[in-house]
Amino acid sequence: MSELGIFFGSLISVLLSVVAFFIRQLHTDFRKVERDLVEVKTTTSLIKSEFKNGHDLLNQKVNYLEKRIEILEHQHFKQHEH
Repeated sequence: MSELGIFFGSLISVLLSVVAFFIRQLHTDFRKVERDLVEVKTTTSLIKSEFKNGHDLLNQKVNYLEKRIEILEHQHFKQHEH
């Protein structure tokens, strides 16, 4: 009977060691995922900021060109009136 107890004790010990190993691996993987998620958030924020700056600059250029066209149209119509 004692040999059977030793066998089951050893088997349980080995199985618990395997479970502990996989739990440790899972924890490590979750840490990596967490770091990757932070990196993705940072990159997304940077891309969003760059896109907004580009969009604002493009709007400024469009507004400038619209004003130039208005001025040129006004000058053109003035010349044709005289």
